[in-house]
Amino acid sequence: MNQAKSKTYSIAQLGHSVLRQRAAEVENILADECQQLIEQMMLAVSESGGVGIAAPQIYHSMRIFIMCSKPNVRYPDAPLMVPTAIINPEILHYSSDKVKDWEGCLSVPSMRGLVPRHSQITVRYFDQQGNEQQKQLTGFIARIFQHELDHLNGLTFIDQLESTKDLISEVEWYQQFASIQS
Repeated sequence: MNQAKSKTYSIAQLGHSVLRQRAAEVENILADECQQLIEQMMLAVSESGGVGIAAPQIYHSMRIFIMCSKPNVRYPDAPLMVPTAIINPEILHYSSDKVKDWEGCLSVPSMRGLVPRHSQITVRYFDQQGNEQQKQLTGFIARIFQHELDHLNGLTFIDQLESTKDLISEVEWYQQFASIQS
């Protein structure tokens, strides 16, 4: 289940001003401060059971997020990937088609939303070693990237809903949809 607080790190909750700010560009990826923040984020996302986390979610307004897709109760078909630091990300190209699917967020516990996202994106970012990366992402991985990038731009998944009718409590979501996916 989504947890508002991990064992070691407090997760910023919807309503906190850090979640509504545009995060600052990272100037020196190899600096100790940046590397330590990445390690803190890796631990926080692992402890919270999420598939991603953005620096603002642990009260650091920096353009960094972690993607760590893995199958779990909420996303049983999620692909397995090594936790990856994404620094100063940008989307270079979006596919024209969008797919609506359920999302949750560590900063919006107990809620899920049916969010439209581009099914394919071309992205550019820097990795933890400071190397520029350019990749094409599809499906669930593209969804995670867009969700986490929203956090860096002061948005949450709720801002991407087409209608508040696409918002549901996590308890109700489990009753209605989790058994379908099992």
